[in-house]
Amino acid sequence: MKEISRIVEVFEQVDFTQRKAALATVVWVEGSSYRRPGARMLITDDGRWEGAISGGCLEGDALRKARQVMLDGQPIVVTYDTMDDGANSFGVGLGCNGIIDVLIEPVNPDNEQNPVALLKEFTQKRDVRVLATVLKSDNFTGHTPGDRFILVDADTDAIPNWLQDDMQDVFATSKPLTKAYTVQSGTVEVFIERIDPGIELVIFGAGYDVIPVAKLARELGWQVTVTDDCIAHLSPKRFPVATCVLYADREAVLDKLTITSRTAAVLMSHNFNYDRAVLQELIKTDVPYIGMLGPRKRFDKMQIEFEKDGQYVTEADLLRVHAPIGLDLGAETPDEIALSIIAEVKAFFTKGAGGFLKDKPGPIHERLSGNAAFHSRQADAADLDVLG
Repeated sequence: MKEISRIVEVFEQVDFTQRKAALATVVWVEGSSYRRPGARMLITDDGRWEGAISGGCLEGDALRKARQVMLDGQPIVVTYDTMDDGANSFGVGLGCNGIIDVLIEPVNPDNEQNPVALLKEFTQKRDVRVLATVLKSDNFTGHTPGDRFILVDADTDAIPNWLQDDMQDVFATSKPLTKAYTVQSGTVEVFIERIDPGIELVIFGAGYDVIPVAKLARELGWQVTVTDDCIAHLSPKRFPVATCVLYADREAVLDKLTITSRTAAVLMSHNFNYDRAVLQELIKTDVPYIGMLGPRKRFDKMQIEFEKDGQYVTEADLLRVHAPIGLDLGAETPDEIALSIIAEVKAFFTKGAGGFLKDKPGPIHERLSGNAAFHSRQADAADLDVLG
């Protein structure tokens, strides 16, 4: 989300009476790569760029290819084979041990449906959506490279029948897909990705140790709300990076908040009664993640008091409540504790294990289904989705 927002911001600062621009997007990865499908980079014809499609090894060559795209006005897909550490056919330092396809397309600011305009709409609405981008197609399919379809809230009315199932699957799983389809006896290659508005972090409590948590979350591009029922703690000067600083009574605070499937609630007040009151209300909502600072016995004591009030914490609730909060990093200082908290929240929403990568069997990133037939370019009609 942060990278997309920054690309939109930089795009709007470009003087298009003097400059041209292109957008590079990673649409396929086989093997290892620094960036995954969906990574983007905005390029202008004066040699500047925002974002990244690799760890620095591909950007220079992509810039050269982008200049040609800006002149021709036609999108292209460039394949970078970095499997051979000794290869240097692109004139850049490679060695990621992967095959990477990058879509480079011109960006016309006068076209309301240009790719950056669609990203801007996303940053404004902050919804979860799936984008399907045509990469290549036969002339008689009725589709051209750069055509896009957008799926929001699982509404498939504007989506072609042959794309609906895969777009809904990507919407549900968030796993990008690059795939070839047979449409009207022709072939259409499409990149499908889900883009999310980022995590919405709500911190209950406004002590000094909240400051690094809010700062780190904002550095990642998350939305951050800091709330407390002590107005003295809520000086905006303490939380200049927060998206929202909210004063609210502990029993009514949820009336002023919007809970979504991307909300992480973190209790850091150090006030037992305040945290208990807020937790008691949070459990009644659908918030997917609740984290609470402090020892496990603190939460155990809260559960006992809940039972006295006739409220019981279910097994499903226990899966949502992370007490004590954070990954086991050996954190001691407020900044280290902030890292531990943010790391756990990130791992929760991405379904990461949070362990050492060297202990993970197999590749670091999950291999994506459906891509082999696309990238081989050798699949026959029986291997493709044949659609009328």
